[in-house]
Amino acid sequence: MRVCVVTSDVPFVEGGHLTIARSLIRALHESGHEADLVTTPQNRFGRQFRAYLATALTDVGMDGLGRPVDHVVSLRFPSYAVRHRSHVCWLNHRMREYYDLWPVLLDQLKWKGRIKEGMRRAIIRGMDTHLLKHNVGQVFAQSRTIQNRLQTWGRIPSEVLYPPPPFRKYFTQGYDNFIFAVSRLHPLKRMDLLVEAFTHVRDKNIRAVIIGDGPERDRLTRLVRERGLDHRISLPGPCDETVVLDHFARCRAVFFAPLREDYGFVTGEAFSSRKAVITTQDSGGPAELVSNGKTGYVVPPDPKNIAAAVDELADDPQKAERMGNEALLFITSLTWEKTVRRLLLLE
Repeated sequence: MRVCVVTSDVPFVEGGHLTIARSLIRALHESGHEADLVTTPQNRFGRQFRAYLATALTDVGMDGLGRPVDHVVSLRFPSYAVRHRSHVCWLNHRMREYYDLWPVLLDQLKWKGRIKEGMRRAIIRGMDTHLLKHNVGQVFAQSRTIQNRLQTWGRIPSEVLYPPPPFRKYFTQGYDNFIFAVSRLHPLKRMDLLVEAFTHVRDKNIRAVIIGDGPERDRLTRLVRERGLDHRISLPGPCDETVVLDHFARCRAVFFAPLREDYGFVTGEAFSSRKAVITTQDSGGPAELVSNGKTGYVVPPDPKNIAAAVDELADDPQKAERMGNEALLFITSLTWEKTVRRLLLLE
């Protein structure tokens, strides 16, 4: 089967949806199919309508040699606007600023901006609902969090299909005395919760390493300094895959507590490295994957509760190892072979 995997792209931003898209393409190849990635025009504020139109006009019916494309899998907005007779959407997310993050956007706007964005929101919501109900043969949601949003805004039926971890060489090299976090440093990723938690952690020997870059990096660096945690929390900035995998392999556990994340493949990466995950009840996808007390901790989004989870693992590395083993058992049940068959509607 010849398959196009379609997602939107913004220059110089490597989102998780691109990692999932590339992993899906590799899985399709390993299953004996031909597959390629199609990225649709950028969709930042002020250009959404043009992006939807350009996407709808993108030809995915034929490849460059004039051979027909058999199937299309789209991922995030507005990639599901492409037209094809055999088209499923494995939804990562719609434009969240017009859905669950609308109150956040509203707080940033003056009254004229609220009117303008309110009109834009109504139109885009209408387009999304129409496309996902009539332009797509079937919708798969990458988490229950996404599925619930589809029901809340549009009553769009979907089936949950969790993405397996990306194709990387995960390994385990012990349970050293540090908590690891890796993410784009954005306010929604809430790395400040980990920093504040360390002001309450009893064990003064355990450390934290936060890898990543983004608009929050300078603020987090100042926060670490202001809290007197320079010797316990390091922010080395962006690192290559080898360094990231090494930290997954050696850490005691992983912290990942974004706000209502769509899926968050960091959880699967931690599990693949036999590491428990500390997350919060409002983290969305991560809270669905973590079994509290078994493969990690799902706690209220409060620094003291996070600190208590850190202390439990700091006091008992064997417990961290047991949780990590349970986490690996769970994540190995999510396979790319099964995912490919479902997305191709073969089962």
